[in-house]
Amino acid sequence: MQTNFTKAQLNEPKIARSNAVLRNCVHCGFCTATCPTYQILGDELDSPRGRIYLIKDMLENQRKPDAKVVKHVDRCLSCLACMTTCPSGVNYMHLVDHAREYIEDNYKRPIFDRIMRATLAQILPYDKRFRFAMKSARLVKPLAPLMPSKIRNMVDFAPKKIPVPSLNDKPQVFPAEGKCIKRVALMTGCAQKALDTDINDATIRLLRRHGCEVVVAQGAGCCGALTHHMGKSKQSHISAAKNINAWMSELNGDGLDAIVINTSGCGTTVKDYGNMFLGDPLENDAKTVGSLAKDITEIMIDLGLKVSSTSAIRVAYHAACSLQHGQQIKTHPKTLLQNAGFTVLEPKDSHLCCGSAGTYNLMQPEISKKLKTRKVETLEILKPDVISAGNIGCMVQIGSAIGVPVVHTVELLDWATGGPKPSKMA
Repeated sequence: MQTNFTKAQLNEPKIARSNAVLRNCVHCGFCTATCPTYQILGDELDSPRGRIYLIKDMLENQRKPDAKVVKHVDRCLSCLACMTTCPSGVNYMHLVDHAREYIEDNYKRPIFDRIMRATLAQILPYDKRFRFAMKSARLVKPLAPLMPSKIRNMVDFAPKKIPVPSLNDKPQVFPAEGKCIKRVALMTGCAQKALDTDINDATIRLLRRHGCEVVVAQGAGCCGALTHHMGKSKQSHISAAKNINAWMSELNGDGLDAIVINTSGCGTTVKDYGNMFLGDPLENDAKTVGSLAKDITEIMIDLGLKVSSTSAIRVAYHAACSLQHGQQIKTHPKTLLQNAGFTVLEPKDSHLCCGSAGTYNLMQPEISKKLKTRKVETLEILKPDVISAGNIGCMVQIGSAIGVPVVHTVELLDWATGGPKPSKMA
């Protein structure tokens, strides 16, 4: 694609990066075949190719975003299926994130949208605030039918049961069982700590059992993904910088072989810290952290699974977009589940999004519900005993509409290697 940015514009690192992305696009349209929003809405502007044209025009002409551009950019899930299917290597993720930041800085949203986005940004990345908000939402659920649709959707999001905080999420060091093979930091995250404490607990048990000393670093927390994808770069960079400093302190102290992440949406962002901090004094440290970041399945493939018991239950594997498209990890989870003795099933159109996508199910509830319905239907056809996923957002999204237990892949691997049966399957 031909671009016409000025020399002065190209001196700005983010513009130069977006220019390179735009120039890789050859208008082929392969992305439209795998874009969930285009498939549902049928509007070219709700496809990656259409959004690329809108973003190019906005950035190139330093145009003030209008409601039309904002609507179509907001509707993007950032599922990144377009990046998997693109033959030209267009890094759409960097382009749309830049567009969101530009919109946040140059567009005044309607008052209700501003309040909603600010509320989400100040609650979801903080597990204590999020836990309090969910408890409060449960109290007002009887009034939900009287509320505006978006507020009602936020109230409905609150689960029936909120787990008590896990002591394992506090900063500490867990020794390896037996010989120590690796020293790793575990990113305990933010929303996941409030929604499902079983995931981190199972991850720690699994890693220790396989010879890892596990560090929960002092000062580490939210990865910044939620606010980053809302265009709130200042807030996301503050969160990310805390993680970078915390993990670099461990690396420069007793050392780290890896930073283990069990929420794939976070993993995609942490691995991209180097690009987030392009031109920043923290850029080199950010790149170092990004290179150390590993999904839990990458680590377990490397360590090798020590199976102590097997179960031939039918596991439907849901491939989170951030794992299969964002990190290009497609076979590791299925291989590990099969090695653990489970019968692994995969739904039709497994490359398509479930509609969770961070805060998308809260800010775009109508589209999200259509995607959720389609995903649930493809999973139900398989008649599984349990559904496995590698991202808490997907687990909550799918679990809200299906009568089958939804667990994290790591919970099943923990069970197969000597840990307890996942509580959701009891």
